[in-house]
Amino acid sequence: MISVVILGAGNVATHLFKGLNKAKDVSVIQWYNRNLEAINPYKNLVDITSDLNTLKKADVYILAVSDDVIATLSSKLPFDNRLVVHTSGSVNIHDLDKKHKRGVLYPLQTFSKHAEIDFKNVPICIETIDKKSYPLLKELALSLGSPTKRVNSNQRRVLHLAAVFVNNFTNQLYRIGHEITESESTEFDLLKPLILETAKKVQEMSPYMAQTGPAKRNDKKTIKAHLGLLQNQEHNEIYKLLTDSIQHTHGRKKL
Repeated sequence: MISVVILGAGNVATHLFKGLNKAKDVSVIQWYNRNLEAINPYKNLVDITSDLNTLKKADVYILAVSDDVIATLSSKLPFDNRLVVHTSGSVNIHDLDKKHKRGVLYPLQTFSKHAEIDFKNVPICIETIDKKSYPLLKELALSLGSPTKRVNSNQRRVLHLAAVFVNNFTNQLYRIGHEITESESTEFDLLKPLILETAKKVQEMSPYMAQTGPAKRNDKKTIKAHLGLLQNQEHNEIYKLLTDSIQHTHGRKKL
């Protein structure tokens, strides 16, 4: 049985608690957050605390907190030589205090606290300094049902960067699409099958091969018409930027 203490109460921490609390051969023995109110709804399921000095001894301490407090929190933990991991895609493993055995358990997925998630669809990237810590973290990830991948710091950083493009930036494009449809009182819902089909295609072919549209075709008449429709200057500039990028990629424009 792997004993776990979770620190933090954000989206990742909440989903990790829910997943690990149901996992076989794992026991979440404690949940820490400096504001107890955030984790109080779970007090009947797990011991909760806001005092670092009351942390129980565990096999793994998971710091599922914002990037800018990882280093400080790890240095404040009142013990040493125990396995402490963070869940960030971008924070260096060496930002964890060197008094600990250090690792990273990075779930490569988007999390919203009130949206259910299936960890079978959450690849977990694992990084450790001490090679002996890796099997334990892999076992912990597998207990969630997650696929796992051993990565180094550079690989994890570029995965996180790529994730911003394919998730955060893409979602902002959805938002722009929503604003455009609203401008003429038409239904954004009509675009949802297209969104799903686009996501489905890149499961089966490369994004390069999946590209379609007026920019790839170098359909200048349609591109000009679209730019004329875009009254929002920010949307206009984004359209131009992405059109240029697609055309450069597919040889329609010289760099």
